[in-house]
Amino acid sequence: MPAPIRIIIVEDNAQFREGLKYMLNFSADFECLGDFGTGKEALKAIKADVPDVVLMDIDLPEMDGLDCTRILKSNDQTASLQVIMLTIMEDEYKVLEAILAGASGYLLKSASPENIMEAIRQVNSGGSPMSPAIARKVFGLMKLNYAAKKEKIALNKRETEVLEGLVEGLTYKMIADKYCISMDTVRTYIRSIYEKLHVHSRSAAIVKAIRHRLL
Repeated sequence: MPAPIRIIIVEDNAQFREGLKYMLNFSADFECLGDFGTGKEALKAIKADVPDVVLMDIDLPEMDGLDCTRILKSNDQTASLQVIMLTIMEDEYKVLEAILAGASGYLLKSASPENIMEAIRQVNSGGSPMSPAIARKVFGLMKLNYAAKKEKIALNKRETEVLEGLVEGLTYKMIADKYCISMDTVRTYIRSIYEKLHVHSRSAAIVKAIRHRLL
């Protein structure tokens, strides 16, 4: 049996925090190392015992979740841990800030317990989970030509379609089904996209697509 995914919760709403902790401790897949109401408390605890995943509220007192994430990702000791941002807001600009800060996932607090647990599994395996409502809003930014200057990046038609699928929050299987191609072909296109964009993750590709109006 694989070792449980080690998690720390950073959330100032005590009731919501307790609910998350109960949910995690109820499953053998997870181990909750601690739960904290402020970023400063969490940083101290994480330094002493680095988890696999941090569930991070954006709106924290004293130090918000974005700043806390930036500190974690800029420290060699904690740079490899995965951060999932939790919020009540469908704010596409906050999503971009969170991605740039180093977060690997972004979920609404209204997400079901099953979706939150699956997001933890995904991010621990290298994925970038995002609530569909958030993904749609991020995609909408491209229609507004967010972040001006367009870079000359030569994506072919299929690469552009696959990149659009990533930004829309589609899974690899959904992209494969949409364009009637195999999963291996999707992965080949994604590797090519990452190489051309000079990125190494779905989140970074999404940010670059938006910033440089690639779609």
